[in-house]
Amino acid sequence: MRRKLAAGNWKMNGTNASLTELQTLISAHPAPQIDILICPPATLIVQAAGLSADSPLQIGAQDCHSAASGAHTGDLSAPMLADAGATAVLLGHSERRQDHNESNGLVANKVSAAHAARLIAILCLGESLAQREAAQTLDVIADQLRQSLPDTATAANTVIAYEPIWAIGTGLTPSTAQIAEVHAFLRAQLGDRFGRDAAMGFRLLYGGSVKPGNAADIFAIPNVDGALVGGASLTAHDFSPIITALENAV
Repeated sequence: MRRKLAAGNWKMNGTNASLTELQTLISAHPAPQIDILICPPATLIVQAAGLSADSPLQIGAQDCHSAASGAHTGDLSAPMLADAGATAVLLGHSERRQDHNESNGLVANKVSAAHAARLIAILCLGESLAQREAAQTLDVIADQLRQSLPDTATAANTVIAYEPIWAIGTGLTPSTAQIAEVHAFLRAQLGDRFGRDAAMGFRLLYGGSVKPGNAADIFAIPNVDGALVGGASLTAHDFSPIITALENAV
């Protein structure tokens, strides 16, 4: 049985004052039936990990360098993030691919680095609106999965997050049929590569304008094992109902 996962990506938001949201979240979900992960900015990882140390709440990072150490000013390595208290790291997010010109090959190297540091890699995939309208979605997803996912991936160290670029932060959400199609396709692609039994263990998240109002419908879709949530994860008020909706879907 795949354990559901509600992951929150704070992106470039949050200061020390924001940590009260984590305290509220911990109090609201002291014994969750799912995994809960918050990925704050790197400046808050140590404090967030300390605050949540005795709780089920896990703390992740938003990116890592592909090297374990070296002359890379301003970058953070996977071992550094693990040392700071992170247990997972987001990789290949469309904002990194676009804003920092990250290629599939670079993302694959980062995923390998995360695995080496014993971090769970949450690999993000997704198509643009132009690609969706040109009926290229599955081709794009197949290429990203094949080229961004290294052979070190297992169900234990890797989560796949489908985030259509056109749905991130826009308020737009694909239809349930569109989400179901991509998630079923991902499961099949993983089966072709790793074998059916292994593929059934991978957790597949949906991300892109997930809100309390649409969470239950999304979590009812086959092969959706949770969500990668952006803006709605910034406050316990918005993220807590999403967590509850996912627990109810277990």
